Amino acid sequence: MIAIDIAILPPREVANRAIALSAALPADESQGLVLGSDRLPHITLTQQFVADEALDDFVAQIDRVLRDREPLGLRAIGGGKGSNSVWMSIARTPALVDLHEQLLQATASYEATTGDESAFFGNDARDRDVRWVREFRREASVDRFTPHITLGHASKPPVLESIDFVATTVAVCHLGRFCTCRRVIRAWDLGADVE
Repeated sequence: MIAIDIAILPPREVANRAIALSAALPADESQGLVLGSDRLPHITLTQQFVADEALDDFVAQIDRVLRDREPLGLRAIGGGKGSNSVWMSIARTPALVDLHEQLLQATASYEATTGDESAFFGNDARDRDVRWVREFRREASVDRFTPHITLGHASKPPVLESIDFVATTVAVCHLGRFCTCRRVIRAWDLGADVE
């Protein structure tokens, strides 16, 4: 079993801004979550557990959804907070919601409910991480989909200017502790196949 995140990997300038904001959060509140090259800034489109033997078919389904898909114009609209996590909020555009919903539909038959901490990168997940992935479809998708880039933990969200950017990369990532993207399994360049 593997814990999967299908995510947008933002362009370098947005990723670097997220990494800088993450590093500036109060160290005594971070719980050890700091973004960097080993914990990639990302915008989750969907998360789930997938059986190892189904991974190739799962990736093929995603390939069908992303084929001929154009890059996405997105906007970071400020800081956000939920519980003790803080993030860079991303505007819910129709194209982003459509991609989220198409990926949910395409990957539904591959969802496994038996994942545990051993499905995560380094076998290092909290019970909360396991529950989040197991419940993502019910608790954080469709009407509850809140696009964002998690920065870490803090009592207050950071002050953040609006940033317009074009997202060209979607990846299947192996999730680690705090549901971070730890390893890219496969990535797609949006617009690469568009004539």
